[in-house]
Amino acid sequence: MHYVSVEALGKSFGIKPLFENISFHVEEGDKIALVARNGSGKSTLLRILAGKETADSGTTWINKEVTVALFEQDPVFDEKGTILDNIFYHNHPVINAIREFEAISEEGDPDKLTDAIVKMDDLGAWDFDAKVKQILAKLNIHHLNQAVNTLSGGQRKRVALAKTLIDIGFDHKHVLLIMDEPTNHLDVEMVEWLENYLDQQNVTLLLVTHDRYFLDAVSDEIWEIDGSDLFVYKGDYQNYIEKKAARQESDAASIDKARNTYRKELEWMRKQPKARTTKSKSRQDNFYKVEAKAKQRMDEAQLELQMKMNRLGGKVIELKKVYKSFGEKPIMKGFDYTFKKGERIGVVGKNGVGKSTFLNMLQGLEPADSGKINIGETVIFGNYSQQGLVIKEDMRVIEFVKNIAESFPLASGGALSAAQFLQLFLFPPEQQYTYISKLSGGEKRRLHLLSILFRNPNFLILDEPTNDLDLPTLGVLENFLTEYPGCLLIVSHDRYFMDRLVDHLFVFEGDGFIRDFPGNYSQYRLWLKDKEEEGKTDTKPIRQEEKTAPVKEAEKKKMSYNEKREFEQIQKDIAKLEKEKQTITEQMNDGSLPFDQLQQLSVRINEITGLLDAKELRWLELSEFDA
Repeated sequence: MHYVSVEALGKSFGIKPLFENISFHVEEGDKIALVARNGSGKSTLLRILAGKETADSGTTWINKEVTVALFEQDPVFDEKGTILDNIFYHNHPVINAIREFEAISEEGDPDKLTDAIVKMDDLGAWDFDAKVKQILAKLNIHHLNQAVNTLSGGQRKRVALAKTLIDIGFDHKHVLLIMDEPTNHLDVEMVEWLENYLDQQNVTLLLVTHDRYFLDAVSDEIWEIDGSDLFVYKGDYQNYIEKKAARQESDAASIDKARNTYRKELEWMRKQPKARTTKSKSRQDNFYKVEAKAKQRMDEAQLELQMKMNRLGGKVIELKKVYKSFGEKPIMKGFDYTFKKGERIGVVGKNGVGKSTFLNMLQGLEPADSGKINIGETVIFGNYSQQGLVIKEDMRVIEFVKNIAESFPLASGGALSAAQFLQLFLFPPEQQYTYISKLSGGEKRRLHLLSILFRNPNFLILDEPTNDLDLPTLGVLENFLTEYPGCLLIVSHDRYFMDRLVDHLFVFEGDGFIRDFPGNYSQYRLWLKDKEEEGKTDTKPIRQEEKTAPVKEAEKKKMSYNEKREFEQIQKDIAKLEKEKQTITEQMNDGSLPFDQLQQLSVRINEITGLLDAKELRWLELSEFDA
């Protein structure tokens, strides 16, 4: 069944086009992820499809049998109503019966409850009520008589999500579900449940998300808005990355060709007299098209950044017998840990177990109830919190960054200017003079993140850094953090981001117990699954009240003398091969070599790739041993 047709759609804000002349169709059963930079019009396009906003040009047709359900980043509620009022807003006998039953269940009046149960029986509402209860329980929504205007930002998002999921499950045969960043403010268990739930529902889906594992789990094609155009990629995120790289390579070649043509045409234009013939007029028109193509900038080009970090001494942070509680709720029970240089730790656990409190305690923003937290003299914290960007008065983007520092030091001895650093984080020169108040929510988050990194900290704390960031920005951030030499502590529900960057986890299991798990999040989930299947737990939680020493890693097998020499030699060989590979690549890209030399270099680069694969595999094997 045909759901949606869009033809030649266009939308601009002021003189800036978000997208132009884009066309697409949505069929029943399609599951589509929409990606683009912040400020490219993703949310606007979703709102146009949902009838919440109008386009400047083009046509949008939606099948009259289709119900469109929109989940937005900033949900709209009846602020005077309760959670119950906002979730069950349909005036329908089944919905009314469930609303009445849930309200009476909270009140606990046995006489009224009996009448409500009879009404539920008569209407056959129990199946739908079971689905409602599952959604509310999984999203941790309780106290349904609480007013929505008293909820926190995260609670509001979860209530809005519950409202949307309940809505699509009620009496709708054909549903187009449109979701804008549904995983923000959900913990990892909620995200995994939502993946499974959406996979089981018979809905057509169009969503915006930065969570790449979630994207792969719930969608089977990716649409990208890039440079005001729409590109379609069938398949998963990896396929999207590969196909996009091929497209960009092709674009780069066509831009180079256009630049050569542009130079010739410019020379011709300058030689022509003012009175032109009809033939020269058509060539003149073509010149402006070539000029536009030639002046395109490849925005995805990224700088490689080797930062010169502030020195981090031998003593980083020591926690000794640290206790912390809120009322009767324990957060930490006698926690001991000594941070080492270059550690990369992920912090995971359900919402409300004390992850953010732990981060604040490390920085001295929250006192411990007892115990000691000793911080090294050389430690410089960089704290990216969920609070967001705070400025005293509106200013231009470039002024805000220059107020922090004029330049960013590099390991090579040089420096990046504030403008170059902004460009690295996808703020092009023309946007650097925009006032901060004019930026989108995601762009402000990106600027906040950039401002933390620009201060050059050596102990970086990131509390949900991926919320509201687009996929291109996440790629830049991950590349930056991969090369970051300092300590890294990350709280995130983004499993892809966590898997790529952390070496081990602090798992807040509740009741003050913290497990130090030696691996990334996906490895931890597999370990949990294995334990559930075995029906037993081999590794006990770290009960800090019983231990005073830091957790010891499992003992590794010792290297022999020959293995140690081999390990050192492999490191040198890999460095030498990488250097040779880079030199050959530069020679091949030069374009001045004869064919026979290019052929020889091509053979050699294949040999080097094979050697590198073998040596890196052996290096990994030897790295498992204890030196």
